[in-house]
Amino acid sequence: MPHIIELLGKTRVVVKDGKVIEVGQPEVDWCPLFAKIRGIQKITPEEVRKNMEFRINDFGMFTDKRRLELEDFVGFGASEVMMTGLSRGLLDTTVTACEGAGTVISNNPILVQGMGGRMSGLVETEPIDGIINGIQERGGIVLDPSTAKMDPVAGVKKAAELGYKKIAVTVAFAETAKELRELESELGLDLIIIGVHTTGLNEGEARILVENADITTSCASKSVRDIAKPLAQVGTAVPLFALTQKGKELVVERAKDIKSPLLINTMPLPVLPENKQPRELK
Repeated sequence: MPHIIELLGKTRVVVKDGKVIEVGQPEVDWCPLFAKIRGIQKITPEEVRKNMEFRINDFGMFTDKRRLELEDFVGFGASEVMMTGLSRGLLDTTVTACEGAGTVISNNPILVQGMGGRMSGLVETEPIDGIINGIQERGGIVLDPSTAKMDPVAGVKKAAELGYKKIAVTVAFAETAKELRELESELGLDLIIIGVHTTGLNEGEARILVENADITTSCASKSVRDIAKPLAQVGTAVPLFALTQKGKELVVERAKDIKSPLLINTMPLPVLPENKQPRELK
């Protein structure tokens, strides 16, 4: 089974044996994040291929040589926020995804950032021994090493069985967020649900996600931008929204780790300058 990931304009990419074997068509024409960081002014299949090959060569994505300790990629990404939450004791553990391992439970902030800092929308993966071993050596728990399945609900259940209560979990599907909120009540947990990879959500899906998440990335989703009523917002081009008080507290805590100067102000949210938004929003 090959690995499937969606990245850079939600382009479907298939990787097998450390090689890119298929690249689909982008759904987004321009992303301000990648324009700024990588200088990509137009997203094309060739640019996507080059970016995926760069990730494979740079830090070993989808290979046994995967580096699991990486620098911060952005100031306020999902993994960066979780890393700070773990470091400050605001979270007991996290449930996230890593290629070659699937769903992973980890309370190691460096590992959480290493797995997720450069991760895009992982769709499907298979076990990679080097990655699984690296995660386990750093104290991470792979939900199913034999299949590398991705199942955040089962991951939270496993984390609860291990005695964790304050759990951050990333979700890419609105119904998963809703199911997790129900599980939180059932098991007496304190979840921080973080929406990721939201490009392409329709209005109904975006509404369910916003109603159940504490934090969400906006990616290139016009629906999320239209529906979200954030208590805090970070960034204006590809903003991250804190939707609940506990989500806001975690984002504000993350701000303490940012080395560059910060502007803190009060105003109606969201703030979305038209010229900064990704093109061809879905």
